[in-house]
Amino acid sequence: MTTSTHSPKIGVVGAGLIGRAWAMVFARAGLHVKIFDADAKALNACMGHIETLVKDMHAADLVQENPSAIVQRISPVNTLAEVCADVDLIQENIRETVEAKIDIFSKMDALTRKDTVLASSTSWLPTSLFTKELAGRDRCLVAHPTNPPYLIPLVEVSPAPWTSDKATQTAMALYTLVKQEPVLVRKEIHGFLLNRVQGAVLNEMLNLYEQGFASSEDLDKVMKFGLGLRWSFMGPFETIDLNAPDGVVDYAKRYGHTYAEVSKTQADNTWAPQVIAQIEGERRQVLSHDQLESRSHWRDRRLMALRRHQKDQPI
Repeated sequence: MTTSTHSPKIGVVGAGLIGRAWAMVFARAGLHVKIFDADAKALNACMGHIETLVKDMHAADLVQENPSAIVQRISPVNTLAEVCADVDLIQENIRETVEAKIDIFSKMDALTRKDTVLASSTSWLPTSLFTKELAGRDRCLVAHPTNPPYLIPLVEVSPAPWTSDKATQTAMALYTLVKQEPVLVRKEIHGFLLNRVQGAVLNEMLNLYEQGFASSEDLDKVMKFGLGLRWSFMGPFETIDLNAPDGVVDYAKRYGHTYAEVSKTQADNTWAPQVIAQIEGERRQVLSHDQLESRSHWRDRRLMALRRHQKDQPI
């Protein structure tokens, strides 16, 4: 498949939160998408969710096209065979178990053209864990999105050792075509890049909380009024490059030894249930359980505003 010679056709397997978000990503870029879910109830409900979210993006000025035109490019289908027929890429979004991935990839490998790229949205599982025995394993890879992918464009493309360069480059080009930001994970690693970085931050936050250094609310403020403001438009390496007069080497000379000493005191964290329960109690004082859904909608509106700002001010 060559993205420059024709408009790619997409199949989405799984019509839950991530699957329907992917469908929107591809459709708003002008591509035709088929979507399938083995759960008929989820499949029947997905188009209503998609229509609402596309209208929200239109209201936020993130898409200029009429929402109905975008929605019309998404077609629910009733069988796996239908979603696999004559597509250039399948984006799989089913449950996170090795057994489930092995089963669905085996079926997709048999039902698709031999040049169709098979991509999984898995958050943690390396491609090699579920594609080793496939005849078409050279066209399989992970393309892990960031939730929600229609607002946060990062996609981690992680091939197996046997994935062909052609399949990897096709996937990278296609995600770029639909205005996502693909990054290549050069070697397989559990959790890929984003979850490992997020995990390191969460583990240290849990340590600081568990050891009594700050409340959960104040630790959240460290990110949203501190690091998060910078990291929303530049990464940690660019941050330190700009935080010393002569760049990265200068920063490392000034502060590297201190970070090295601090790192010796940063322990693993077991996510102890009693600690999580304490944080849950603090969170529910700030936000009651019945407000979680409305706050999630607030989060998405804030992300829409941030994405609009980023589009107006390229970074």
